[in-house]
Amino acid sequence: MSVGHYHELCQRYKGRAVAIRTVDGRVHKGIIQHVDHRRVYLKPIGHTRSLGGFGYGFYGGFGRFGLGLALGSIATLALLPFFFW
Repeated sequence: MSVGHYHELCQRYKGRAVAIRTVDGRVHKGIIQHVDHRRVYLKPIGHTRSLGGFGYGFYGGFGRFGLGLALGSIATLALLPFFFW
């Protein structure tokens, strides 16, 4: 699918819990916080990496909006059911 298609999906699902699989096979689960023309930003849910409870800024060091994933790296995007989190 095209980058434009994933941009539209991410805009539509903003604020919802999703699982995004990237072209390198990694799966990122989180709540869509922000979408721009190049990236989608997730607030991670589930297991997050931290240093004994200490993080780097917002969301354990993922920056202002959370973990940023390039729209061009998305292979699949799926909504997570409410009972998942």
